[in-house]
Amino acid sequence: MGERTKPKAPRRQYGALPYRFRADGSLEILLVTTRRTGRWIVPKGWKIKGKKPARSAAQEAFEEAGVRGVISEKPIGSFVYDKWLDGDGVATACEVRVFALLVERQEDTWRERQEREARWVTPETALQLVENEGLKDLIRTSVEGLATAPARLPPPGLPAAEIPMT
Repeated sequence: MGERTKPKAPRRQYGALPYRFRADGSLEILLVTTRRTGRWIVPKGWKIKGKKPARSAAQEAFEEAGVRGVISEKPIGSFVYDKWLDGDGVATACEVRVFALLVERQEDTWRERQEREARWVTPETALQLVENEGLKDLIRTSVEGLATAPARLPPPGLPAAEIPMT
């Protein structure tokens, strides 16, 4: 009998879906480009040692887009993409668990400002810019909850974790 190999579980990252409300009450979502290919995505990255997943996601949003705010403690969804790991030339499946981030402010400068573009867009424009179908689905299913959330709270049913403004 041949040996059966167990499929490799996807690697995991944590991301944020940064959002805010314009003066007219309309919802905007913040997207960033990848450094390597320039595709539109949400801020995301590997778990940061000593931080809970939501805090890792909030830190990635700050490093990649300069945003701070209130992040949900539980993910609002996830998507999978192929991650090209440096040096090996092979893509590996990576699951991104995404947390809602109600943005309270965006800095003028941040760590990766020169490495990627950050753009506030309507949910409709976000769906046009994003290529990953899983991320599109996550945006589509999250928009209603984000749009109806009180302006100072994350979507209904998601407990909030205050992110320090340091």
